Amino acid sequence: MSAVQNDRSSSAQANERIKPNSAAGEMQNTFIKLMVAQVRNQDPTKPVDSSEFLNQFASMSQVQSLENMAALTKQNIALLENLRHMSAVGLMDKTVKVRTDRLDLQGESVHAEIELSQTANDLRVVLTDANGVSSEMPLAASGPGPLAFAIDPLKLGLKPGKYEIRVDSSSGEAFDVLVKGKVGNVRKDAGEPVLDVAGVGRVPFSHISEFS
Repeated sequence: MSAVQNDRSSSAQANERIKPNSAAGEMQNTFIKLMVAQVRNQDPTKPVDSSEFLNQFASMSQVQSLENMAALTKQNIALLENLRHMSAVGLMDKTVKVRTDRLDLQGESVHAEIELSQTANDLRVVLTDANGVSSEMPLAASGPGPLAFAIDPLKLGLKPGKYEIRVDSSSGEAFDVLVKGKVGNVRKDAGEPVLDVAGVGRVPFSHISEFS
């Protein structure tokens, strides 16, 4: 089994606690001290309007509440990232389906499928290499529903490398290609789990449509 690259920084973020001595909290404490000092030293003949103090205090409380909500949101985001990474790790050595328009062929057959909305008689898989050279593989006529097919690079004379893949039809209908492959490794890239899927390459966790 391939090694998993763990990211401990997100775990530290998930365990972070809200600090009570926040900037808003300190500002609120300072405001209360100034308010008390002003009340004590006010001119008895011209008392300070208490409603103004209450309005300012309410504003301070609102700022502190917003700051606490932002801290909680940050913790929840870190927790969700950890859960997604754990879910991705659980897919190692499992077969997944990936919606993709690119393949990474290394000599072994790749299994894929498309979903037909109607009967199609003229279907062909088009594979284009990095140099823009295209190879075609015809598919058998099929009725509505899923149509599975296999791409054998050796039979098609395709060298190892990266290819773009699409399925064309005489009707001009566009198809989403789902490719099956085994997950060999899981890592993080810009905070999102990325899986190494055989026959496809590096795939973001969000692109996985099915696993078994």
